[in-house]
Amino acid sequence: MQDASETSVWLTLLRTPGLGGKRLRALLEHVGGDIRAALAQARRHAAAGELSVSARDWLRAPDATRIEADLEWLAQPRHRLLCCTHVDFPPQLECMPDPPAALFVVGNSDLLLRPQLAVVGARNAGPAGRRLARDFAAALSRHGLVITSGLAEGIDAAAHRAALEAGGGTVAVIGTGPDRIYPRCHAGLAESIAEQGAIVSEFLPGTVARPGHFPRRNRIIAGLSLGTLVVEAGLRSGSLITARLAAECGREVYALPGSIHNPLARGCHRLIRDGARLVEDVEEIRASLVPLARAQGAELAARLQDDAPVAAASPAAESLSDPASADLLAMLGHDPVTLDTLRERSGLSGPALSSLLLQLELDGVIASHPGGRFQRVS
Repeated sequence: MQDASETSVWLTLLRTPGLGGKRLRALLEHVGGDIRAALAQARRHAAAGELSVSARDWLRAPDATRIEADLEWLAQPRHRLLCCTHVDFPPQLECMPDPPAALFVVGNSDLLLRPQLAVVGARNAGPAGRRLARDFAAALSRHGLVITSGLAEGIDAAAHRAALEAGGGTVAVIGTGPDRIYPRCHAGLAESIAEQGAIVSEFLPGTVARPGHFPRRNRIIAGLSLGTLVVEAGLRSGSLITARLAAECGREVYALPGSIHNPLARGCHRLIRDGARLVEDVEEIRASLVPLARAQGAELAARLQDDAPVAAASPAAESLSDPASADLLAMLGHDPVTLDTLRERSGLSGPALSSLLLQLELDGVIASHPGGRFQRVS
């Protein structure tokens, strides 16, 4: 984890007018991932007139008060700046166009490494649509998937609440700064998500809601998730943007069919005509996502191999023979154990532990339970 001075450098670059995640990532690549060297390089570009006047002025004399306010926000419990140079930055985001350089997280950032399903749909969804969102989200949450959505009214809120009530994890990707909740009526829901899941934003603290922020939020929802389920959507729905972005990332897109007389079914019907999977029950989604979850676990294991001993994707027998898996199983015992307890017992980092648990769960050796607890199956 970076120290305060390194975090200040990140904040300085993230607040540089007009720099953006793509250019910041290019700077980091040019200097081998050293954020301080990236800042020096940005200042050279600014002095040479390659950045805007406002960027040059900011880099010459950053607003210390604003940076200090950001640091104070980050100093609060369960607040984090997750940078693309961190070993536990979600690797699935690297496969998407224009990935963020950093994410502000409130809650459990380890959830971003677990298999996620995006559940999205209309803000003005009807009772039937909300019920379907709740049913699918709750069932898939009980199967161990993290439910990811955008904290909007309608389908998003129904999916988040269902995951919470099922005792599972849920991730809300928002289009404001991490200290602002939009819509305001979801302040209570956001608080519950922060306690049991995670709130994620690429926007800096203090950023208010603007129309252009929500398509950018949607690309992160699509990028984090193995697949996107669209429950109800009109032909001009932002959910269709999320579905398109998911398809562009090579992710699965699922759509629930509806009545031809329901305007909010037309977006789903268009997606189905364009190649999305028509789904009628939870098992269709679960079965198609298990191989993808295995692949994600193997990729995470490879990324973390220098951080801690991590098991690669394998059949249950091989998982049991792997020393790291065997040690973790011994620590689990036969009673449900929380993730925090396992972290204390094993001494593993959150990402390494999440990778091991994911492999064991996919191999059917352990099961996840409400409240973020795990237990041996046999």
